[in-house]
Amino acid sequence: MASCPLLLLGLVALFHGSVSAEQRRIPAENLLVITAATDETDGFNRFMRTAKEFNYTVKVLGLGEEWKGGDVARTVGGGQKVRWLKKELIKLSEQKDTVVLFVDSYDVIFASGPEELLLKFSRLGHRVVFSAEGFCWPDQRLASKYPEVHSGKRYLNSGGFIGFAPDLAAIVQQWKYKDNDDDQLFYTRIYLDKTQRTKFNMTLDHRSRIFQNLNGAVDEVVLKFERAKVRARNVAYDTLPVIIHGNGPTKLQLNYLGNYVPTAWTYENGCGNCDDDLLFFNDVPDAQMPLVYMAIFIEHATPFMEEFLDRLATMNYPKGRIRLFIHNNVVYHEQHIHQFWERHKDLFPDAQLVGPEENLQEDKARTMAVDACKKDPECDYYFSIDSDVALVNPDTLRILIEENKSVIAPMLSRHGKLWSNFWGALSPEGYYSRSEDYIEIVQAKRIGLWNVPYITQAYLIKGSVLRSRLSQVQLYQDDGLDPDMVFCRNVRDQGVFMFVSNRDEFGRLVSSANFNTSRLHPDMWQIFDNPVDWREKYIHENYSKIFEDEKAFVEQPCPDVYWFPAFSDKMCDHLVETMEDYGQWSGGSHKDERLAGGYENVPTVDIHMNQIGFEKEWLKFLKDFISPVTEKLYPGYYPKAQAIMNFVVRYRPDEQPSLRPHHDSSTFTINIALNNKGRDYEGGGCRFLRYDCRVESPRKGWSFMHPGRLTHYHEGLPTTRGTRYIMVSFVDP
Repeated sequence: MASCPLLLLGLVALFHGSVSAEQRRIPAENLLVITAATDETDGFNRFMRTAKEFNYTVKVLGLGEEWKGGDVARTVGGGQKVRWLKKELIKLSEQKDTVVLFVDSYDVIFASGPEELLLKFSRLGHRVVFSAEGFCWPDQRLASKYPEVHSGKRYLNSGGFIGFAPDLAAIVQQWKYKDNDDDQLFYTRIYLDKTQRTKFNMTLDHRSRIFQNLNGAVDEVVLKFERAKVRARNVAYDTLPVIIHGNGPTKLQLNYLGNYVPTAWTYENGCGNCDDDLLFFNDVPDAQMPLVYMAIFIEHATPFMEEFLDRLATMNYPKGRIRLFIHNNVVYHEQHIHQFWERHKDLFPDAQLVGPEENLQEDKARTMAVDACKKDPECDYYFSIDSDVALVNPDTLRILIEENKSVIAPMLSRHGKLWSNFWGALSPEGYYSRSEDYIEIVQAKRIGLWNVPYITQAYLIKGSVLRSRLSQVQLYQDDGLDPDMVFCRNVRDQGVFMFVSNRDEFGRLVSSANFNTSRLHPDMWQIFDNPVDWREKYIHENYSKIFEDEKAFVEQPCPDVYWFPAFSDKMCDHLVETMEDYGQWSGGSHKDERLAGGYENVPTVDIHMNQIGFEKEWLKFLKDFISPVTEKLYPGYYPKAQAIMNFVVRYRPDEQPSLRPHHDSSTFTINIALNNKGRDYEGGGCRFLRYDCRVESPRKGWSFMHPGRLTHYHEGLPTTRGTRYIMVSFVDP
């Protein structure tokens, strides 16, 4: 008698599908995925890419047809999808073993394959399963009619459902409404009808075993990193959904998840979004390279402008395939534009230069530049670069083109900072929000192409996209918003994906916050804000080789006197010109009064760094560039890099030609030649009396370094012609 209840329970379990997984396993070949899409948008292509990744067979309904289903992103609609599905499922209504999965495409990605999907469907034990969410849409009045659930989401979402073909065919045959009527309301009414719910054995995926709707559930979903893959995990229900749906306002969160799901990314090596087809131009003749409209925007005073402009001429791209546009809104930079144009106008004969006299506002200038590409059917790409971008990789343009994206930016950040040219996420108000992986991307701990909601300062757009999906959009103009915000919002609204790549080193961003154009050579003061650019411009090209090959780049002309490269020619010239522009050279009694500390026993004709407001910058130079050399050449001594006496000395035959023997009030002294012997002056040099050793042929930009105080009693040898300039610093007095 005891076996009868067990037998009955077994029959009930069999009836409801609650048998072992092996008994109810559905072959992958029995699955057909159906989706709807009228256009091959970036979202659609991403969906198809993930389907291909996991070997799904997909039938697309509606491609090329006019969409009449309403604005489903903002209001009700979508009935056209049901009409298409109704027609398609008639063909499958007799195929009782076929399982149909219907999902949206623009905002959906797969996270796993058909085998896992079908196994989870079987385990749910129902013939039709709809996805679930936490909102009752589109009719909140129906909320109370839903069956209660003990755990999980209660309400139906029609963006994804799965079932046996005969059952789904019977459901959609009930559709008799308009294309712009609401598909979700249609399915909801069938589900809430208990008779139909029982007839079709329907349920909802309450705990996101198969379908993960992100709307209202973003905080429930995290990325689960494993050695070989990344999965989206629902931490509220401890499930690994197979299908991720960025419904409602969560498309940006889906874009973020789409950077990883699916992917072969690992901690050791790998790349998010790096499985696309690339373009290659290695063997393409210059004349056949894509035509690029390159637009340069100088909207505020920017340091290192000469270097920025010169990089345009050294880009590894055929200049004959570039149409250059420059908008300069800064009077100070007119001199730099003029110098650039005089040197390189033959490279860019068709260039268009718009100066500050035009009084053209930034948004209108950007519109003018991008419209030129829109209107030219031969324009293959539009490349926008702002003046505070240092693209030091000459192959940047080629690399971005080869990535084959609609809109792509090179990842750039300020040196040593997290400030970059992209945002990983947006706040609900549409402004900056830090994504979970932002720091890892900026620091290149995660490498790839990243789908992001905001890019700025440097980016490439396909001309074909400008003339199609972005053709009717004013990309930059909107009262009350900055042009970059308007641009990104408009691109997002058109369903065009923006990417940032950190697969290569492209360069960096330049900070303009403390750039003071009232100075003669304001770049000199940028050692704190832009240390890499400052070093490239002002430090001798062979300085770093001191630490690689001391014998080749450090000389010892006298005992404990070292000679090594320090300044670039430009630094020497700018420092001399700055001092002469300041003009208040001093010496003698005035000098003694000014220095009232007795640090300099032998007054010279000079100007001190603190007089031109360069003291703290000079001490930074001593710390960053002189101290390392000192530690290398004087082992065991660790300089504090403190100095009170830092000055440029001027020697002239008719002013002060030489300097009598003296000791320096320093632990060690550096003495940097600022101009060329023979061309600029004759004579000069230094004699160390104790060793009777002379150094008479100083090299421009090279520094002497010798001990001060007791051992190295020395004198300045007479300058016999011209003007000699040297930079002197008494270090660690």
